[in-house]
Amino acid sequence: MRTGRPSKRPRTPFGQRVHAAREALGLSQAEVAAQLGINQASYGAWERDPVALRPEQVRQLAKTLKVSIEHLYGDSPAKPRSGPVGKLRRVFEDVSRLPRQRQQHILRVVEDLLTAQRLNGHGKSH
Repeated sequence: MRTGRPSKRPRTPFGQRVHAAREALGLSQAEVAAQLGINQASYGAWERDPVALRPEQVRQLAKTLKVSIEHLYGDSPAKPRSGPVGKLRRVFEDVSRLPRQRQQHILRVVEDLLTAQRLNGHGKSH
């Protein structure tokens, strides 16, 4: 999922990894900036320009983007992701934090919706 307009200048290797991690989560720069407690323009610079971040900022950024600090600095490969992406992944993560009984209720509702879609001929793969 591509968000926003492309940068007019090449990103630093750090900025490329930050950008890729944000895109993999389907988040906008503004959404990440809000989670970090900074404005979008400041966060945008982190993706575009050489920056010197404080250790706490790096820890918070890695946590927000769900990657390791080592990954941000290119010391480890990104873990291959499986399953849903973007907003769907966030919804599943939210559901996973609910009590088991609530999870089962949501699962039954989703399964019923999928069954109804298949019966109506809308569940065909493309």
